Amino acid sequence: MTSRGRPLPEDLLEIFSRFVEARAGLHFPRARWMDLGRALHVAAPEIGCESAEQCARLLLSDGANKETVDFFLSQLTVGETYFFRDKAAFDALETRVLPELIGARRRSSKRLRIWSAGCCTGEEAYSIAIVVSRALPHLADWHVTILGTDINPRFLEKAEAGIYSEWSFRGKFEAVKERYFRRLANGCLEIVPRIKNLVSFGCMNLVEDVCPTLLHETNAMDIIFCRNVLMYFSFDQAKNVAGKLYQSLVGDGWLFPGGPEASRELFGRFTASNISGTIVYGKSSKPAPAESPRSTADAGHRSARVNPGQPRHDSEKDAAPSIAGPAKALSQTPEALAEQARRLANEGRLGEALTACDEAVRADKLATSLHYLRGLILDENGAQEEAEAALKRALFLDQDFVLAHFALGNLMRRQGRWRSAKRCFKNASLLLRGCDPDATLPESGGITARRLLAILDATHDSIASL
Repeated sequence: MTSRGRPLPEDLLEIFSRFVEARAGLHFPRARWMDLGRALHVAAPEIGCESAEQCARLLLSDGANKETVDFFLSQLTVGETYFFRDKAAFDALETRVLPELIGARRRSSKRLRIWSAGCCTGEEAYSIAIVVSRALPHLADWHVTILGTDINPRFLEKAEAGIYSEWSFRGKFEAVKERYFRRLANGCLEIVPRIKNLVSFGCMNLVEDVCPTLLHETNAMDIIFCRNVLMYFSFDQAKNVAGKLYQSLVGDGWLFPGGPEASRELFGRFTASNISGTIVYGKSSKPAPAESPRSTADAGHRSARVNPGQPRHDSEKDAAPSIAGPAKALSQTPEALAEQARRLANEGRLGEALTACDEAVRADKLATSLHYLRGLILDENGAQEEAEAALKRALFLDQDFVLAHFALGNLMRRQGRWRSAKRCFKNASLLLRGCDPDATLPESGGITARRLLAILDATHDSIASL
């Protein structure tokens, strides 16, 4: 690749390719250095550089800010997708995976969590939502969460809008367009609110960001789609991400990789199944245990979740707490109970997590972090009013608690309360700009102020017009 007629030095491209791999996991071997050089050439004017070489050296320098680096890295991801891409995968979802999970959840929580990792401009996440709506005729009786994440804020902006051209529909989808979209005056199609409201979007770097975590809402997933993403990573980075996905799934969860990515070397901890002509990975091959006095505690999230029609945790008579009665609970410190609550929540055992968290709050009513954690667990449990009250309680105790502002903004964003959400995100951004960029935020699970600010900036961009 050349810059203003001059070839980029090979030693610079080699160093820069290693930099890209370390920061985003994207693998650019020598055969793809021209692609890397081309991306630098395109990004240079937007970053304020006169040449691709100057752009590369700026990004490698200590003076490069996180926002500029993230902007460049986001340009390396491919934005080519469309609705129901890979029909076999969606057939497997609709005919086998969803019916099994719905059958198990119908007897307990009526709760379903799905993650489209590397969702691009949202077509995959909305395709999943359409399939879920067909599989659940009584959708209002269920608490369904579909999360779409991507590293590219421009992709997320389009996903949030939910408006697509005919190019996003490749195949015979007239019935889908008629039922789930409305035609706009300019000829584009907009996803209908009842489907759009099932999906939320967030900015995430699969390599750098922590997961599973309550903060990113990547914990206790029943289904993860991560298709045509890992193929751009180096083997080591792809294996690292595969490990994160494994931890983010519940015990009977399912992973949908892309066809070229379905490698036993990457997914050795999973059990592979060929369903409808596509490879799908199950986290566990063991059948669900029979009902017993202990089964509700041991079966993970199957019994610890709450029907959204009855969101209060004190009605969960079937959720066996992991702590053996009040005497044992009171003997633990609030810190130990909080750690137990986080672990249980990451496993999807929300009733038990809330029991532990409530014990911690009773032991230390003025601990801001405990009210924040309680708010996250309640929110995931579908008890949004109680969650909002808990997060506001945390902010009453400490108005500078950045993560509480962020979590409250996410809650309001999912409810369509855009003005309130933007206010919360603005408060969080202002507080973060006064922090040491490389400082790890308390209660974040390892996220730095710089990283959360980048996520907030991307979030603001994606909802600015809403």
